Amino acid sequence: MATEIRVPTLGESVSEATIAQWFKKPGDTVTADEPLVELETDKVTVEVPAPASGTLESISVKEGETVEVGALLGQIAAGAGAAASAPAAAPAEKKAETAPAKAAGNIVDVVTPSAGESVTEAEVGEWSVKVGDVVKADDVLVELETDKAAQEIPAPVAGTVVKIVASTGDTVTPGTLLCQIDASGSAAFAAPAAASAPAPATAPAASGSSMPPAPAASKMLAENNLSADQVAGSGKRGQVLKGDVIAAVASGAASAASAPVSAPRAPVAAQDEAREERVRMTKLRQTIARRLKDAQNTAAMLTTYNEVDMGPVMELRKQYKDLFEKKHGVKLGFMGFFTKAVCHALKEIPAVNAEIDGTDVIFKNFCHIGVAVGTDKGLVVPVVRDADQMSIAEIEQEIGNLGKKARDGKLGMADMTGGTFTISNGGVYGSLMSSPILNAPQSGILGMHKIQDRPMAVNGQVVIRPMMYLALSYDHRIVDGKEAVTFLVRVKESLEDPQRLVLDL
Repeated sequence: MATEIRVPTLGESVSEATIAQWFKKPGDTVTADEPLVELETDKVTVEVPAPASGTLESISVKEGETVEVGALLGQIAAGAGAAASAPAAAPAEKKAETAPAKAAGNIVDVVTPSAGESVTEAEVGEWSVKVGDVVKADDVLVELETDKAAQEIPAPVAGTVVKIVASTGDTVTPGTLLCQIDASGSAAFAAPAAASAPAPATAPAASGSSMPPAPAASKMLAENNLSADQVAGSGKRGQVLKGDVIAAVASGAASAASAPVSAPRAPVAAQDEAREERVRMTKLRQTIARRLKDAQNTAAMLTTYNEVDMGPVMELRKQYKDLFEKKHGVKLGFMGFFTKAVCHALKEIPAVNAEIDGTDVIFKNFCHIGVAVGTDKGLVVPVVRDADQMSIAEIEQEIGNLGKKARDGKLGMADMTGGTFTISNGGVYGSLMSSPILNAPQSGILGMHKIQDRPMAVNGQVVIRPMMYLALSYDHRIVDGKEAVTFLVRVKESLEDPQRLVLDL
């Protein structure tokens, strides 16, 4: 009886794929889980494994053709492959091969979890275990890195790691098999040796030379007069995908990327090149770079500035900080005041809390405030949800919790999606003035800066006051200059007269 090979589920937003290349031809012997064909989507490449051992009987779809999820790719004839794969195997060897099948009920697959609606792929980081290691339930196996956050994958059960399928650096999609754990414990002696054999074979595939562009990507490269070395590939083994070309064309990055590859590298002396270090950008850093550049290319971005006397807030903090911390269990910082002031201003100037969707403007009747947090892996923006309905104490507690999760790498997708406005505090690093870049698709971002004593004219006298520059970057397509200036003035007024926050003025 023939076994069908079909297109697997490729992600929530992916409904079709292009046949990139077949690894086998009709008549070839195949074994279960051996890669048969590579599919290319606009986001990722996927290798489809053989569902059973046997002989590849037929191929239904040729390279370069586009297929939908669930479409028939080919068929495997049962029996012949098993006989051909090990005709001279000794009886003892055959028994060893069938042992895992007997213990199949105790083999637990560890697969890539779903990481959120907008996340369709992840990059495999460093493995914390190796084949043969005994693990306990909830032990960390591997870290997956998406374009938004890193996620640790725990062991679902206690047992022995008998197989590691995904290598460090591989790109995987939700549902992709990462490794297998034998929960019976019997594999501690036999399975590790058997499972470790395929490892050397898979390593070269992950670290070998870059693959040619996928068919759809090749067509787009030709249409845009680009070469493959001008586009950074995100597929397996560095393959250039259709999505990579689209992103390069949209951002204009292709022309910029071509310069470092050619002219600037030529005059580098050998001794200088030996002292250089080339490090691959993490997916998080790649996404940060792409999103920031896309924001500049898409929005009509403009920045308006003001300054605020932080004296009243500082006096209030000094007077109540001990009592505040004792009652609420969290320190009274500046972010609670700024978040509350921003929420008040957003209510008055709703355009700053809106976003553009095609030819429509979507006004948000809630305030989900993103708070930019710098980590050793890059900038992340966790979101304080419904901040307009929170007290200053609740805001401080939530920001504290999100900041700790960010530093520990524990942020999930739910923590970083849905923001309507962002606050970035460059002052903690000593920045005196800057122009923040929008966090698309949001229409506004507030930049906080260092508090510095400066001479100010107050009631006809020169006095020294703790001043902070404020910067509001906004999308001029939706926010007018008058609205932007008024918004920043309202934030300034709330901070210089904190009673306004209490009285909702």
